[in-house]
Amino acid sequence: MRYSPEALTAFVETVDSGSFSAAARRLRKSQSTISTAIANLEADLGVTLFDRTSRQPVLTAEGQRVLSYVQAILAASERLDELAVALSSETEARLAFVLSDTLHPDVLEDLMVQFDRRFPHTEFECLVGENDDVIDLLQKGRAQVGLIEARESYPTDIGHTRLPMQTHMAIYVSLDHPLTAQPSVEWDQLHTWRELRLNTYLENRPTPARGPVWSAPNYLMLMSMAAQGFGWCVLPCALVEEFSCSAPLTMLTLPGWPIAVSIDLLWNKSAPPGAAGSWVKAYLQQVSA
Repeated sequence: MRYSPEALTAFVETVDSGSFSAAARRLRKSQSTISTAIANLEADLGVTLFDRTSRQPVLTAEGQRVLSYVQAILAASERLDELAVALSSETEARLAFVLSDTLHPDVLEDLMVQFDRRFPHTEFECLVGENDDVIDLLQKGRAQVGLIEARESYPTDIGHTRLPMQTHMAIYVSLDHPLTAQPSVEWDQLHTWRELRLNTYLENRPTPARGPVWSAPNYLMLMSMAAQGFGWCVLPCALVEEFSCSAPLTMLTLPGWPIAVSIDLLWNKSAPPGAAGSWVKAYLQQVSA
């Protein structure tokens, strides 16, 4: 029997997200579409996948056994799609790459130089986004490849791999901020001053603040606000170094800081990158910074 890929995806997404409604939001479908897809899959398999007597769907014993097979099917389908693109050797006329300000500028510069040599006739567009904004751009087809601060899980339609590079983040303030007069700062003391916080366009559940907060959708804007003395901010060290002349800042000394943050490379499984996008993926997977 041939099972619907949409139904298999709906099943795995419901397990990952914990509810039919959350799966519908991730897959940009209506809840009824997700529920119907899973009901049809249950009918095809002849088993009940979820216990629906509680508030949230819970996998049955049969559902637990089916899950590993469905995950393997979807993973094999993804690999087949990527192989088909690689074998076709089709080079995109245009490639949009959405990147985080956490990417070291030297890596981006070398990537663009190498890309220009290999794909001189492909239009290359760089977009800047963070967190859920990156995922949204990929899901909408606005970008083909993206970078994001690493997280534990992603929507099932998003492919991902952990890159060998890391970025370092530290806490900064302007040169004349009162906190610069202190040799070291504790977290409780820090939160008595205004925080400049990253808050992306799609961020709908911001972490509760312990003190006054201003926010912006990208690190470059936050850096500008910090340089003007509006508050303290967590920023990528490489970004601060790049703009040290135009936006001088001071790194604060706090226990455990600076920190190293891993970076994930993302793409849309339903529209795998072509030759140019695949080259970008391969390049980033062998670069350490």
